[in-house]
Amino acid sequence: MSTWAVIVAAGRGERAGLGMNKAFWPLDGRSVLSRCLDAFQACGRFDGAALALSESDMAAWTDLERREGPFPLVKAIARGGATRRDSVYSGLRALPEDCEIVAIHDAARPFVTSDVIVATLESAKAYGSGVISTPVVDTIKQVGPDGAVTSLERDSLRAVQTPQSFDYRRILAAHERAQAEDLPVTDDAMLFEHYYKGVRLVGAPGAEANRKLTTKADFEALNGPKPPEVRIGQGYDVHRLVEGRRLILCGVDVPYEKGLDGHSDADVAVHALMDALLGALGEGDIGRHFPDTDPAYKGADSMKLLAVVMEKVRAAGYSVGNADVTIVAQRPKLAGYMDQMKASVAAGLGIHPSRVNVKATTTERLGFEGEGLGISAQAVALLYK
Repeated sequence: MSTWAVIVAAGRGERAGLGMNKAFWPLDGRSVLSRCLDAFQACGRFDGAALALSESDMAAWTDLERREGPFPLVKAIARGGATRRDSVYSGLRALPEDCEIVAIHDAARPFVTSDVIVATLESAKAYGSGVISTPVVDTIKQVGPDGAVTSLERDSLRAVQTPQSFDYRRILAAHERAQAEDLPVTDDAMLFEHYYKGVRLVGAPGAEANRKLTTKADFEALNGPKPPEVRIGQGYDVHRLVEGRRLILCGVDVPYEKGLDGHSDADVAVHALMDALLGALGEGDIGRHFPDTDPAYKGADSMKLLAVVMEKVRAAGYSVGNADVTIVAQRPKLAGYMDQMKASVAAGLGIHPSRVNVKATTTERLGFEGEGLGISAQAVALLYK
């Protein structure tokens, strides 16, 4: 007895909100469609399968074969139609004439088991149809045209799934009539029942897990909670020490005989931090946003410039996770100002001080910092959606 399958993967999956056919979505390292085909292959009861695909997904299928194949079960590709009924009909017509039993299955049910598949096939051989179903666990209400609500007897209700297996010639004939009459149906069991006045429902171990992936929440639940989107930026700045300037670091006035030279207040630490934030956003550096050729920024308070950068961070949908700033200076000694600097930076970023670190180090008198010619600073910032 020749037994074939029609795997329907031609839907757009708009309710899933994935921006692609959900059948090609990766699920723990293997696509939904691959997992479905694996299950039917492992069943060992099929001579082959026709895969119903939209024309727009042919390239994706070729790529999937290269990455996750081979798929020896697939012997034919059928062009998907405007509706599920059209796609199934296309798949049925792609099967060989000697096909006797066909199992029709939605690729969006990748957790189907051999027990479930075999139960439907055996029923189809004996009775002409076999549709997997599960008892309804929720109380179901029927709402009439007038808004009146009626409770249905739960014990007599069943939730129908795929696979749905049938005598091939009978289901093909039913589909041909449905095409001619444009019969609106949601699955093949409904179509078979309409023309043959009955369909055989079966149960099997594993049917409860044979869920259909429909919404984005279904995919998110299966893949586990998603970590927030994060970005990391790194910043560096340096300014020369000169007489006659205030020394401002992280927005804090530090008493010293010299200050940092620059177009703005030359707060080297905040400049490095702003560069880190802009870098995480992919927005260049402070020279691009606050050029030293613009008189508007002459003597500007760097903490106010930081506020402008934070507006860009928030506008892009991000918040600051944490920031780490390192000030490199031989003199003056900065240990006594660390808490003030940390609080100032935290206020500028709008986060708790526990998520900010400010530290200072020397270069053991090496380089321009060690010779007291200037101060440099480095910063790292993490942003999250």
